[in-house]
This record gives sequence, structure tokens and C-alpha cells, in this order.
Amino acid sequence: MIDTLLRPKLDASLFQPLVKCLIKCRITPYQVTLFSLVTGLLVLPLLYCDWALLAVASLWLSGLGDVLDGGLARESDTTSDAGTIFDIISDRCVEFAVILALYLVDPERAFLALMMLGSVLICVTTFLVIGIIAEKSGPKSFYYSPGLMERAEAFVMFSLMMFFPEWFLVLGWAFVCLVGLTVAMHLKKTTKGT
Repeated sequence: MIDTLLRPKLDASLFQPLVKCLIKCRITPYQVTLFSLVTGLLVLPLLYCDWALLAVASLWLSGLGDVLDGGLARESDTTSDAGTIFDIISDRCVEFAVILALYLVDPERAFLALMMLGSVLICVTTFLVIGIIAEKSGPKSFYYSPGLMERAEAFVMFSLMMFFPEWFLVLGWAFVCLVGLTVAMHLKKTTKGT
């Protein structure tokens, strides 16, 4: 929801100027996706070393790269199936690294971390299957079905879990429930009228 609501407002004022700057610096979408992947993976060692502020900053820097790579590809007319695949896989690797880090700092969180991974797996599968079946509409290279729990909401929840580890149980179950609700909303939207 945050992505869907704020993205159009931030595109012109923030993201497009950054994309134009990246083009001037001859930075490719692939390089931005790689930057996004590496900064996202850094969350794991940073959080494990108890550097929550740096871990959260690294996560959001990764998210910024994830926003910019697609805009850069479209603006520079270099969109490709390979770029889309690399972007989607990178996003999942970052999410896995964050959940693994949240588990590693306290292995007693194993069951809830597993539930979080499972909910993400089911949600992403639903999202991608709908994207494959639905007609492409919009600027992305696949159909984008907005939902209750999008990437920005996941990053907010992850950040809260890192900053407030004593609330992990409540935040983790809230995450699982919100992701589950997102899956239900996607399925309801696509099965209407069938």
C-alpha cells in the first residue's frame, strides 16, 4: 500500500532526479540491482553483530536501489527479461537474509522465522502466478498487483523487529498475518467472477 500510494508522489520529486543522475554517471540497471542485493545482504552480518541502526540503514538503501533499478532500465530503454529475473531473485535473497538474521540473533525465534519465510514464499508465488496469468499493464515488465503488504510495509516491519527485538513475537505474527491477508486479497481479486 505504501508503494502504491507514495511511489507516484516520490517519482517526480526524488526517484526521477536520482535516475537521471545515474544515467549521467553511466551506471547501469544491473549495477544498481547488484548494489541493492549486496547492501540488502549486509543486513545479516550487521544485525548479527548487534548494529541494528546500520542494518536498518543498509536495508533501506537496498530498497532505494530496488526502486531505482527498474526506473533506470525504463528511462535508459534497457529493460530486459534477464534484468527482471535478476531483480526479483535479488529481492527474495534480501528478504531471506533479513529473516535469517532475525533468527540468528535469537535462535529461539526459529518457528516464527520459519512461518515468516513460509508466508513470504506463498505470497510471492501468488503474486508471480497472478503476474504471469494477468495481462501486463503499467510501467513494470510484468503485471503488478498491489496489495496490503508490499515491499515498503515489509521493510517497515523488518526495521521495527530489528529496533525492538523485545517485540519480535508480536511483530513477527503481525507480519505473518498481514502477508496472509495480502495473499487472500490477491486471490479474491483474481477469482472474482469465476
